[in-house]
Amino acid sequence: MDYRMPPEPKHVDRKLLYVNLEERIKYLHHMLDFGAADVEALMNGHKYIKQLIPAVVNLVYKKLLECDITSRAFHTRNTADETEPEADYLHEETPQIQRRKMFLRWYLTRLCQDPTTMDFWRYLNKVGMMHSGQVRRSPLNIEYIHLGACMGYIQDIWIEAMMSHPHLSLRRKIALVRAVNKILWIQNDLFARYHCSDGDEFWDDMSFMSFEDQEGYIGDKKILGSTSGSSNDDDRSSISSGVAPSTHSAAPSSIPPRGEAKPSGCPFAEMGKQNSTETKIWAN
Repeated sequence: MDYRMPPEPKHVDRKLLYVNLEERIKYLHHMLDFGAADVEALMNGHKYIKQLIPAVVNLVYKKLLECDITSRAFHTRNTADETEPEADYLHEETPQIQRRKMFLRWYLTRLCQDPTTMDFWRYLNKVGMMHSGQVRRSPLNIEYIHLGACMGYIQDIWIEAMMSHPHLSLRRKIALVRAVNKILWIQNDLFARYHCSDGDEFWDDMSFMSFEDQEGYIGDKKILGSTSGSSNDDDRSSISSGVAPSTHSAAPSSIPPRGEAKPSGCPFAEMGKQNSTETKIWAN
């Protein structure tokens, strides 16, 4: 019989989880089994993620504009502020929303970059803090319920889209979905980090990056241009290709009648009826 003692559990310093980003990321990697196989899947599949981005951006902003509490935040920058905006509610074609689409497009593009560097995770941490109202210049306070719901919506689109891909093998689909989902869950944790009270006793020991950067900049480096040009064309091309609902179509106002199928949010829902060359999202 084998009487060897089981190994001692790995020590995790609780304080470091709250005051040291690198230790927090290491712990999340360990708990989610995020490793070399996930990195390989992301590096080999990043082109499929990038091709999805225009459709995901359109679907997310269509969803955010459906409810007054999330739509109003584009006026007030605070979902806790229930003051009705003086101007009309924004729609998808207004310059403010087109600009926000650029930021989401940039964010999703950053998810395609190298997750083996701490810069990758620092960026996700910065995104978490920027939505917490703690940035002193033009604070943006989005309550956690809306952030979590938005991440879940992106995850749902992503899973359906990748699992219905017409050409990838099942093995590659599963590997890519698992890798992206782990990153989305780590991002979800980095939203929660700045919204929940866990670890508040260590607040004075937390070290923060400078968040005085203008939107569209990291330090002195400009990462986003104007709202005109190809960025808008990307959104329109995804719509005209049939992979996302038209920005001019009305948002669903009610649950479909019993027996009537709910329209799919997946940009590939009709792919089985099309020739693969008819959609731009998977074009080479």
